[in-house]
Amino acid sequence: MKLLTGNSNKVLSKKISKFLKSKLINSSIRKFADGEIYVEINENIRGNSIFIIQSMASPANDNLMELLLCIDALKRSSAKNITAVIPYFGYARQDRKVVPRTSISAKLVSNLITKAGADRVVTVDLHAGQIQGFFDIPVDNLFATPIFGRHAKKNIKSKNIICVAPDVGGTERARALGKYLNANLAIVDKRRPAPGKSKVMNVIGNVRDKTCIIVDDIIDSGGTIVNAAKALKDRGAREVYVYITHGVLSGEAVQKIKKSVIKKLVITDSIDNGERVKKARNIEVLTISNLMGEAIKRISNSTSVSDLFK
Repeated sequence: MKLLTGNSNKVLSKKISKFLKSKLINSSIRKFADGEIYVEINENIRGNSIFIIQSMASPANDNLMELLLCIDALKRSSAKNITAVIPYFGYARQDRKVVPRTSISAKLVSNLITKAGADRVVTVDLHAGQIQGFFDIPVDNLFATPIFGRHAKKNIKSKNIICVAPDVGGTERARALGKYLNANLAIVDKRRPAPGKSKVMNVIGNVRDKTCIIVDDIIDSGGTIVNAAKALKDRGAREVYVYITHGVLSGEAVQKIKKSVIKKLVITDSIDNGERVKKARNIEVLTISNLMGEAIKRISNSTSVSDLFK
């Protein structure tokens, strides 16, 4: 087993490498003057099982292309098998046709990864579970819920907790954390008047005098989460905590969170946000390196990955 990292999240790759006590493959990934990506593997990997770690975070297109070229380079270097470890799977929000004449880009990206030569995919908290079916190769979808649950139990002292889904689509994720914390469920009913904008219409469930924990897979511009937190406070919630797996945090998202009523936003390091959030007192980053490292170890040893979540 050997590990290769792309350029999208080297900090996480080094943590996984340290957990597994395995050095990263010596490689060269750079760009020509016109932006064309060049990948070179600088050591012999013939007959090895390779795990390439690369998130599809911003710049999403560059990081996706880098992943595809790395897979192709590994394939042409006679790797025994190739596992694409994608902590944040980009384009997952485009998993169906919401309006006519649009691309289902999650399916296109899954085809690209498969055709490039990947034998397996490992990712964390896919936006939609059915994306696993877009691949014709095995997909291990890991969950950050246990990490969030342990953190909440340790840091949130309130005994009157309720887990909140920021929209109807996130109900299953909020219910899973609620089961872990033995807490009830509430749902924020929202509408999208325009792309990238959301409006809270109602809150389903009693949140008065309760500590609310909003849980979701992605925070992008921050508008939905900030509006949901304000709606909960307006309806009498005592405190609002937010647990999000993937901190995309585009545009002015960090500033919105800093100025919001959210007491603490907890994200993982599936996307490298270290520099962007270090001055935000109400944003905390948890690492998923041990979770991903253990999954890689189990895949390499042909043992159960699902046992991680029992």
